[in-house]
Amino acid sequence: MSRIKNSIRAMLMALPLLMLLSGCSDFLDRKPLTATLDDLNQGGLEGQVYGLYGAIRNGDVAGQAFGGIPWLAMHGFRADDSEKGSSPADGADWGVIFDQFQYAKDHWAPTIYWDQHYVLIGQANTALQLADSLGLVDEASKKNIGEARFFRAFAYFDLVRTFGQVPKIDFRVYSPADSKVPKSPESEIYALIDADLDSAIAYLPEEWPEKFRGRLTRAAAKALAAKTHLFRAGTNPGHYGTALNLCREVIANPRYGLVEPFKNIWLEAGENSKESIFEIQATIGANGTDSYTSWYAVAQGVRGSGEWDLGWGWNTPTQSLVDFYNSFDSNDPRRKATILYSGEQDDFGKTLPQYPSIPRKYWNKKVYPEPSMQTYTANRQGGWINQRIIRYADVLLMGAEAATQVGGAQNIADAVNWVNMVRRRARNSGSVSTALPDVTYVDKDQFIKVIQNERRAELAMEGERFFDLVRWGLAEQVLGPLGYQPKNKYYPIPQAAIDFSGGVLIQNPDY
Repeated sequence: MSRIKNSIRAMLMALPLLMLLSGCSDFLDRKPLTATLDDLNQGGLEGQVYGLYGAIRNGDVAGQAFGGIPWLAMHGFRADDSEKGSSPADGADWGVIFDQFQYAKDHWAPTIYWDQHYVLIGQANTALQLADSLGLVDEASKKNIGEARFFRAFAYFDLVRTFGQVPKIDFRVYSPADSKVPKSPESEIYALIDADLDSAIAYLPEEWPEKFRGRLTRAAAKALAAKTHLFRAGTNPGHYGTALNLCREVIANPRYGLVEPFKNIWLEAGENSKESIFEIQATIGANGTDSYTSWYAVAQGVRGSGEWDLGWGWNTPTQSLVDFYNSFDSNDPRRKATILYSGEQDDFGKTLPQYPSIPRKYWNKKVYPEPSMQTYTANRQGGWINQRIIRYADVLLMGAEAATQVGGAQNIADAVNWVNMVRRRARNSGSVSTALPDVTYVDKDQFIKVIQNERRAELAMEGERFFDLVRWGLAEQVLGPLGYQPKNKYYPIPQAAIDFSGGVLIQNPDY
């Protein structure tokens, strides 16, 4: 198991976010952190930045917004790949709200999601204000500034694609009244995201020393920027070219590549691998010591008893996803690496209980806790499992999509090659040599469909599908039978935030 992982996480999470949600009055109502002499003696804002890494992983309320059940609801349940999961009676209202698109303005999940994203933004703003006021221009400080600006862009991208227009707070908040600002047009939010990621690309290093493995790199900023441009390209095709250029730069970087076999990505040994562009760090040491845990895998683990009490059982694969794999290519090794079947054997010689003695037929295998790690940590539930946010395969498929849309002989050739790289890795990961044959280009519409199917097969259960369907304009077609309407592209602004603003915030249309 990875010892590198433990050392980096101990540093990145030494200053976790120690703030709990206590209601709508907490919307950015936080006393800003201050720089310490130790921070400044390091030549940067290390203490501030470590807090940012902790805030997106923390095993308390904050972490729920970036990997816990509220995150899973927003990024997972709303897609056709996953559903609420757990037992039918456990959180039944979540299934109605998110699986069936009967959005609720006063539910605690979107309130936490909104509040904690703004807490992260507030922490980033404080770090950036300190750097500016102290005139920090040394190389170490520039790296920290790049990290802070990445995290602010990361939080705003989640907010703008989830809620649409949101308040733009790009300044340090000193009092609750400072944060009572109206929504800004999406174009202004994206302009801030673009500026932040341009700065992150300029300031972040290509790589960190081994002891800091897992910290943000220039490639992470480029990949996130590509994702933000691709999300906008459906309504403004000019973004395809920018996304393509950014993907090309990441794809050409020899530090990154595809891990074989596919299933190894999701093992302890696969964390922070060459395929990792950005992942949220978590760890538990021997016998539960040095614990920096995440809810991400715990929330999704098999819900059973005794040795099968592996988690809470939320966010489980749908029958639709199973049927998709069977029709896409029944020999695709990614199916078995993604879906854990009740009543069947896992990869470690253990047989799961039959459904309905456990409440779901299918489970997310990408968060399955390895038995050796359960023994090492003295924990059955995988709080040590990293959350993979952006992988190299995702960048290949984003690049292929952008290249196909831009067109031109070289771009088309590259698009075909990048898709086939992903398919070959999957094919090489299995025992059927005829599985997933290389694809060819017929025309743009045909190849875009190829890419869309490939993204579903490759990235299932990773929180991409709902937003992919929205940006492709396919959400109503695919999710309509589940209750989706065009207004469901955006979630309503949480009522708690509107109440706190004193009417400054205006609810989204149709809600």
